[in-house]
Amino acid sequence: MNIVIDVIHGGEAHQWSFEFSRMVNAGYVGRNQDEVRRHIEELAVKGIPGPKKTPTLYPVITRALQTDPLVEVYGAATSGEIEYVLLVENEEKVLVGLGSDHTDRHLEETDIPRAKQICPNIMSKQVWLLSDVEDHWDDLIMRSRAVSEGKEVPYQEGRLGLLMSPRQLMAFIKSEIGPLDNTVIFSGTLGMLTGDFVCGERFLGELVDERLNRRLTLEYEVSKLDYVNLD
Repeated sequence: MNIVIDVIHGGEAHQWSFEFSRMVNAGYVGRNQDEVRRHIEELAVKGIPGPKKTPTLYPVITRALQTDPLVEVYGAATSGEIEYVLLVENEEKVLVGLGSDHTDRHLEETDIPRAKQICPNIMSKQVWLLSDVEDHWDDLIMRSRAVSEGKEVPYQEGRLGLLMSPRQLMAFIKSEIGPLDNTVIFSGTLGMLTGDFVCGERFLGELVDERLNRRLTLEYEVSKLDYVNLD
């Protein structure tokens, strides 16, 4: 599979076609284990069982990756979650994007791996070189907002120092699946500000680099397949 994106470097954009053969979604990747436990407790309240160990890792079909601003979903109980994305050509060339692991929350209650397959992974059309941000990685700010019934609410926010760094995450995943050449990695997410999932009609996110005065953005609409009456 391949995805065409714009690499932002030195104030210029260069189009690049990234070829990849695997995609994985990580979970429970917080450096602060109190934050990890808080997220597990959030999910437990919703009937989603916690993992046997953390961090976790799920394979995702490669065709599930998209940059389109429209996501089609089955059912009303789906929501996004903001994540950083690593496009690993090899361990020397790694790019950073912004993504959302859009998930079917109803299916997640009984089968987390399958819940990762039924909705797409969405990522930004623009990416940065990891080498451009690695020296101030922990200071980057990631946040998301959700729109439900026309009302926009802050959904997630935090600095990337809350999560495993790219090198830590890559080392963990390499220990699980081997060499990472041509792999897409979704990082895992931050806790919710709302305390509950917001299953709305729109999702927005941004990754802010205050040192270099730039940001990556993500925005998409959620369309439910409700045009057929199955009752």
